[in-house]
Amino acid sequence: MAKGLRSVFSVWLIVLYLGMLGLHECYQPSVPGVYIFGDSTVDVGTNHYLSESECRSRADFLYNGIDFPHSIPTGRFSNGFNIVDYIANFLGFKMSPPPFLSLLDKNKQLPKRMIRLLSRGVNFASGGSGLLDDTGKRPWGKVIPFGEQVEQFAIVRNKISELLGEEGAAANISESLFLISVGSNDILEHFAYNQSGQAYITTLMSTYESRLRNLFDIGAKKFGIISVAPIGCIPLMHNFTQTEDCFEPMNEHAQLFYKALHDMLLKLSSECKGMMYALADAYNMTRPILKNPHKFGFKEVTKACCGKGNFNAEEPCTPNAELCKYRNDYLFWDQYHPTQNASHLAALAVFYDPEFMVPMTFSQLVLP
Repeated sequence: MAKGLRSVFSVWLIVLYLGMLGLHECYQPSVPGVYIFGDSTVDVGTNHYLSESECRSRADFLYNGIDFPHSIPTGRFSNGFNIVDYIANFLGFKMSPPPFLSLLDKNKQLPKRMIRLLSRGVNFASGGSGLLDDTGKRPWGKVIPFGEQVEQFAIVRNKISELLGEEGAAANISESLFLISVGSNDILEHFAYNQSGQAYITTLMSTYESRLRNLFDIGAKKFGIISVAPIGCIPLMHNFTQTEDCFEPMNEHAQLFYKALHDMLLKLSSECKGMMYALADAYNMTRPILKNPHKFGFKEVTKACCGKGNFNAEEPCTPNAELCKYRNDYLFWDQYHPTQNASHLAALAVFYDPEFMVPMTFSQLVLP
């Protein structure tokens, strides 16, 4: 990658560290740390550090980040902040945690000067990834699947033990929030090559449960989980159908995913003593916006703000794309992802609104 782009990321990384560590002395966040797993919906720049990742699996170039402070393309698939930035802010952090890969030195090791930062949270999410190890490899090149993200957290867990001792590390991790948003790419990609169905959803849930058990076994207790949104309504699918109607077969799989995830979490929490969770129904959370966008302040819910062609979704968001002028009017930023404005609304909903949350909201999960 260009030397100038790496310099931009280095500067931004310093800003992240200052944001995470420079909290007011008289105020502490409501949780020790936030550990984030999943795909591009919660990625803050992981794929920038993967030399084999395809350009379309990264967002480290304009127009991404155009509404971020100083218009820096940070690797977020957004015109500005994404949902994890707002959730971290609601928890009392100045910024959401940085990508795990950004903390490694040239030998792919975690230097001692970074260990203090680890206890405040790390983002492992990788754009294009999924629950299954093979998800994302065909269209996106190198991505970090959910299972590997969990393995990276195990490394972080050991480093925190070095810093705080085993007892201190266990307390830190058990009170931290583990935020997970994954599954969309598994459905999108599988649908492109196969006729999916309940059997495939069952396979995804088996993998999901296994990864959650892995996290629980190394100390995680509080899980904030976001299910799959109505992905049949993203601009990419409108371009596919060539209409303003959603592609309902894909939406049906999003609903199957939520139902299976709901049941799996109920079972898992009954078996894992001390496990707590808050599950967001992103599908039904988004549907009212699609049906009545003006009620929520949107004017456009089928087209992408940044892209090219039909529904502005034939091509991804790049410096050569067509960019909408009034970005707050749009639900979708690019072919797949929400705008900063939409992410803010989603964060408010998962944190405070019980209507689409079970058995509790994120705030109830983490606040005393």
